[in-house]
Amino acid sequence: MTAEAIAGAVQTVRGALWLIKSLRSDFTLWEIPMFYDKLTLIPVLLCATAVFGQGAVKSAHADITNAQGQTIGTAKIVAAKQGVKIEVNVSQLPPGLHGIHIHNVGKCEGPDFASAGPHLNPYTKKHGKDNPDGPHIGDLLNIEVKADGTSKATLRDTMVTLGNGPNSVFHDGGTAIVIHAKEDDYKTDPAGNSGPRIGCGVIQK
Repeated sequence: MTAEAIAGAVQTVRGALWLIKSLRSDFTLWEIPMFYDKLTLIPVLLCATAVFGQGAVKSAHADITNAQGQTIGTAKIVAAKQGVKIEVNVSQLPPGLHGIHIHNVGKCEGPDFASAGPHLNPYTKKHGKDNPDGPHIGDLLNIEVKADGTSKATLRDTMVTLGNGPNSVFHDGGTAIVIHAKEDDYKTDPAGNSGPRIGCGVIQK
């Protein structure tokens, strides 16, 4: 809704109120501004909702590749009531538990994926939910890979957002989902002794 449209709506309401006044002798002039203020608030609120709604990002995704550049899965990220929900679907991984984190740079250059930088950590915390000085906001729970090399997991991160700010997955420079070779112990800085990076996907809108 443009400014011109808002102005037109306001003028329409103004005209309607004066029409009501002409039809109702008991509708006093001092009542008109009161009704006018209340009714003109409606299109303004609708306009604000439309403007902010258009800018809100509700989901994101990452195509995860291995060190050889092969696509091995996806991560779908959706806005939740608090933070985000991450649906991970991967294959061709060694069986067992694997650390997985949101990293601070949106680059996935193999084979070691060092380009993804450290964990997303704008508040300079230590790593791990079991660390008294943690966690990083990019820390997630481990995923478990089955004997056939596949894993499907739904993870939650209450500290990141798809919106704006330092805790956004779309902050300047972007972010990436990184899978590690070993289990995250949830307490050892900087990455929970989770070993080399074996999968990486840039988070995109």
